[in-house]
Amino acid sequence: RIDARTKLAGSNKLEMLLFLLGRDQRSGREETFGINVFKVREVMRVPEITRAPDMPPSVEGMVSLRGSLVPVIDLIKYVGIQNDSSPQIMIVTEYNGHTQGFLVESVDTILRIDWSSMKVPPEMLTVQMGGLITAVTELKDGRIVLMMDVEKILAETSSYADDATIAALTPLNLGEKTVFFTDDSVVARKQIQKTLEALGIKYMFATNGKEALIELQKVAARADVLHQPVRDYIQLILTDVEMPEMDGYVLTRSIKSDPRFSGIPVLMHSSLSSDANQQLGRSVGVDEYVPKFEPIKLAEVLSRLLSSTNKPH
Repeated sequence: RIDARTKLAGSNKLEMLLFLLGRDQRSGREETFGINVFKVREVMRVPEITRAPDMPPSVEGMVSLRGSLVPVIDLIKYVGIQNDSSPQIMIVTEYNGHTQGFLVESVDTILRIDWSSMKVPPEMLTVQMGGLITAVTELKDGRIVLMMDVEKILAETSSYADDATIAALTPLNLGEKTVFFTDDSVVARKQIQKTLEALGIKYMFATNGKEALIELQKVAARADVLHQPVRDYIQLILTDVEMPEMDGYVLTRSIKSDPRFSGIPVLMHSSLSSDANQQLGRSVGVDEYVPKFEPIKLAEVLSRLLSSTNKPH
């Protein structure tokens, strides 16, 4: 229930649907993966799929769900697991208003966990999985759960991440402005960086909420020593929601409760773009909310918020 999950905002908790992709014949392992329940619309048996030409290898085709055509991505093929079984289950997900189906071998359970238990994956795992995993955690039964970077999957199987749109953006000419942003997705960070560079905005960044808070506190401490406001160094903070160690809700609440960051707007940038999630952001003090993979909208909001902030000395 949405009203029950809204209570998770600011508590640094996450609900994950755990699923399996099968035992890889090469490694002999069967990994457990996770996806945020907030992004899951339904779980169903694999329906009849209409094949379509000229699709990426892992895109199986389209299915009709209540009159809408939904693309279907085979996560087993995408990850590169080699096994003899065919996907039995489709997880229907929604990101930024876009609906798609993910084919998996089976679903396990829904797990409620603290984001502080979700750790940044070891570099070896990051390299091995091609940056596909954004966080890992160990369950009580000893299993390791790998949280997928769904934004990376969608960027590589669809046209959501549009570099041509970013390249066409016009510099804002607002003087020297600096944005601090944080996101655990490599794909999302690259999109934000390209957007800020196209707009002529300087930036600093972190890869999760905990790291972001540490770095922001360092900036604040330096400003204190020089008897200057933090907004002389950073004019806007942009944060993702889902991040290991500390989510964007807790990060925002921490920023808004620290008077040193007074006057610096916080912009939430997330694929969790439903009204319920936007309300969660507002409840912890977020100034604006922009869905991911919408660089024009992001540029508009950045222009408005940065125009209203004081210029650095």
